[in-house]
Amino acid sequence: MKLLENKTAIITGASRGIGKGIAEVFTHHGCNVAITYSSSSAAADVLVAELSKNNIKAKAYQSNAADFDAAQALVDAVLEDFGQIDVLINNAGITKDNLLMRMNEADFDEVIEVNLKSVFNMTKAVQRTFLKQRKGALIHMSSVVGVKGNAGQSNYAASKAGIIGFSKSIALELGSRNIRSNVVAPGFIETEMTAKLSDEVVQGWRDGIPLKRGGQPLDVANACVFLASDLSAYITGQVLHVDGGMLT
Repeated sequence: MKLLENKTAIITGASRGIGKGIAEVFTHHGCNVAITYSSSSAAADVLVAELSKNNIKAKAYQSNAADFDAAQALVDAVLEDFGQIDVLINNAGITKDNLLMRMNEADFDEVIEVNLKSVFNMTKAVQRTFLKQRKGALIHMSSVVGVKGNAGQSNYAASKAGIIGFSKSIALELGSRNIRSNVVAPGFIETEMTAKLSDEVVQGWRDGIPLKRGGQPLDVANACVFLASDLSAYITGQVLHVDGGMLT
């Protein structure tokens, strides 16, 4: 059963990791996808070629979601190319980890810009389209760190906690127009980034998780399919934890 047939989704930061996994699963469910990337055009082109094999429309756009005007230009381009937007997944994000005593202002500001302000930029850009069609699904990628904090990640935790507050506010503002706003908060997801960690560090993470394993991009993607589909038509303003029980 294809849960997203005839829908079009924008997925920011989708050339690798969780974003890539979301794009792959969405196309298997019949969704047309517009993916964004910041610099890795080669990876984006390869992904678009793979996604297109699923008999859907896929296109990659180089865009900086942290730039207000660029976000609006992206939405305009997607509307021109696809004719509609039904789902927005705010997935773009970076880390600049350090203890507070060593963190400089630029590293704090950049993480807030890319992780949090981008969510405002993209949501604002797509709002008019969603209001006009009186429907739309907003899915914002937070983190377990945005809920419980983490030493050495005060900038990242602040940005991800901000996403939760933003999403709940938008759910209240736009619910009467049948526009839903929800958050997915992944825990320890094994991607290209975590592959750079030592086996001991990774095993330490796994040992602290009730399910005793790290998550996969597929786990996050399946949660996003649910929140983007009509199966979750009466769900808004929620935070769905995909963390193997870390916060239990």
